[in-house]
Amino acid sequence: MGRCENCIIRQFNSLRAMSKEELKRVSDTKITKLVKKGETIFGEGDKLNGVFCVREGVSKLSKLSPNGKDQIVKLATQGAVLGQRSVITEEVANLSAIAVNDMEVCFVPKDAIMDSLNSNPNFAVEVLRHIAHDLKEADDVIVNMSQKTVKQRIAEAFIYLEENFGKDKNGYLALTLSREDIANVVGTATESAIRIISDFKKLGLIKASGKKVAIADRNGLNEVAKGS
Repeated sequence: MGRCENCIIRQFNSLRAMSKEELKRVSDTKITKLVKKGETIFGEGDKLNGVFCVREGVSKLSKLSPNGKDQIVKLATQGAVLGQRSVITEEVANLSAIAVNDMEVCFVPKDAIMDSLNSNPNFAVEVLRHIAHDLKEADDVIVNMSQKTVKQRIAEAFIYLEENFGKDKNGYLALTLSREDIANVVGTATESAIRIISDFKKLGLIKASGKKVAIADRNGLNEVAKGS
């Protein structure tokens, strides 16, 4: 497996602020893991002994609500570092991380992260910057939930998936989420999501083939997302 010093993925996360020596130490202690679609990287309430850096694939980060429903908080992609906050605060994981597709992740033990955090101010600032960005995203999610309709949020979800993950050679969204996952992203019942997706198909906004979805009318979907 590749060395952290040569890994282009680290440019996307706080590891880019580490010195060559620190990266070498991380590289010597990291463990690369292959995670199959649907497998859990870590669960809500788990004690984490290190962080997970995403090399390939996508993970959904979700929280279980009191009524037993999963709320997907974000989709973590190549370059994301999972578990950073829990490791630094020495708290149990606040979210679950589950593979949406086959993944390759690097597990970096806690000591390598904490030693750099205590001795390298640039790394500490970079970690703070990433945690602050996550907080901003969480704020945006809360505003979205409270001010936008489910229909708007589902339209936005499809646009987000196309913009961030692209399309396959047939024009369908490259990242396939189940109807239940889409419902959990926007915070609604699966039945409601299925009904709205069906309405979108009837209106010619999207087309579907099995679980795969393609945006058929981008302008129309944009209008729905804006609430027009």
